[in-house]
Amino acid sequence: MPVKIRLQRHGKKGKPFYWVVAADARSKRDGKFLEKLGTYNPTTNPAQIELDVDGSVKWLQNGAQPTDTARRILSYKGVLLKHHLLGGVAKGALTEEEAQKKFEAWVEEKTGKVDAKKEDLVKAKEEAKAKTLEAEKEINAKRIAAATEAEAEATAEAKEEVAEEAAPEAEAEAQEPVAEEAAEEAEEEKKADA
Repeated sequence: MPVKIRLQRHGKKGKPFYWVVAADARSKRDGKFLEKLGTYNPTTNPAQIELDVDGSVKWLQNGAQPTDTARRILSYKGVLLKHHLLGGVAKGALTEEEAQKKFEAWVEEKTGKVDAKKEDLVKAKEEAKAKTLEAEKEINAKRIAAATEAEAEATAEAKEEVAEEAAPEAEAEAQEPVAEEAAEEAEEEKKADA
């Protein structure tokens, strides 16, 4: 029975979630499987991978063939490295303790890289948030300046309108005494002529 280590899709439409399984190559993608080896969630950044390293190595030693994506996941988690090191132990090239030390050193290095990537993502997110906040502050300052300018223009126009409305009244008031004086002078001339 040919065995494959492959992904079995779960989750909902647009939000995939996979199980890493060892299954008969002839079974359906989401059908029967022999053993669940882990999970893979590609929707997060970085992707979340939970994997039973020893179980995966056992299946590889028994002849299971991983699919391309499963091979990348196994490589990412160090399963292929551990399989390779155990092959060296079987041939007598190194001892089991040496193989374990090499594997642990590799895992620590990989964990450091993943943590650094997570920190970089957090920093990038904070920087983007700060930039958008600054841009919003600039836009708000421009809006406030435009609003105060428009308000100042509106008050100036209102003052001009009031002044324009008051000007004819002032002219009329100024012309009334002149008209009264002219009427008085005209009456005095009539009296003087009479």
